[in-house]
Amino acid sequence: MSDTTAVRPAVGWIGTGRMGLAMARRLADAGVDLAVWNRTAAKAAPLADHGADLAHSVAQLRDRDVVFTMVSTERDLEHLLLGDDGLLADPRQVPGTVVDCSTISPHASAALRTACEERGTAFLAAPVSGNAKVVEAGRLTVVASGVEDTYHETVPLLRHIGRSVTYAGEGEAARLVKIAHNLMLGIVTQAMAETAVLVEKGGVSRHAYLEFLNDSVMGSTFTRYKTPAFTTLDYTPTFTPALLRKDFDLGLAAGRSLDVPLPLTAATAQLVQACVSSGRDAEDFAVLLDLQAAASGLALTPEDAAVDDGLSGGGPAHEVRPAR
Repeated sequence: MSDTTAVRPAVGWIGTGRMGLAMARRLADAGVDLAVWNRTAAKAAPLADHGADLAHSVAQLRDRDVVFTMVSTERDLEHLLLGDDGLLADPRQVPGTVVDCSTISPHASAALRTACEERGTAFLAAPVSGNAKVVEAGRLTVVASGVEDTYHETVPLLRHIGRSVTYAGEGEAARLVKIAHNLMLGIVTQAMAETAVLVEKGGVSRHAYLEFLNDSVMGSTFTRYKTPAFTTLDYTPTFTPALLRKDFDLGLAAGRSLDVPLPLTAATAQLVQACVSSGRDAEDFAVLLDLQAAASGLALTPEDAAVDDGLSGGGPAHEVRPAR
């Protein structure tokens, strides 16, 4: 971004699924000059009520200073950037910077970074941690990597989206951080499922166990906001087993590439695969609880208990820098 646009850059947004919609809304509500596009236009339409302009094509975003992307797969991202009608298809007009918040492989990210830079567009990898409800509560966290000057230029926008922004370094460092994070996500959820089933089969309610867990040194933001799903068995999706399987595939590939054994990851990957294979790939990945119960001969029923998801408030944004 140039000095003349640094105060209020023109921003584009591509991808308004559950996460993308919530993230783009935070930019719009912060007064950012925002234009949005989504393949299914109706999913972007609610942002008009928040002051965003609705683009009718990706091409309409080519003149933006910064364009954010939030899509499901690296193939989708490649098509949106490099396809015949993509963001970078016209060499006469390209955006200043692409900030990609998707979860994709480091290899694909590096290839797209090169393609952007060859066309005169900076590229920042900025995957996020959280779901749409976390975004709305102001608790999203962001990890970014790329050229440090590009990071400094875009971090004011990232702070509108996330409670904290961590700069991980050059290149694709943020991709590896996000992949490792999502491995932890699946492993912790499976650990919650196993232990919750263990205590329930021993006669203790799930909500009592989770209340104790959440208030102990083992409790976390994540265990708290997964507690309602585990208690009520409401598996309305925030993140699906199919998407988690993709991230486990990326994590296991990274382990092979870096010669790091990942035994817990490998075991959990099979359980995530079991969720997909059982036909429950469109529900929330908390269905790991149901599969664990079935394997243990336990029939689960919803528990009528008041539980706190821990997402009230949000706190100010802060930035985390790597140790020098």
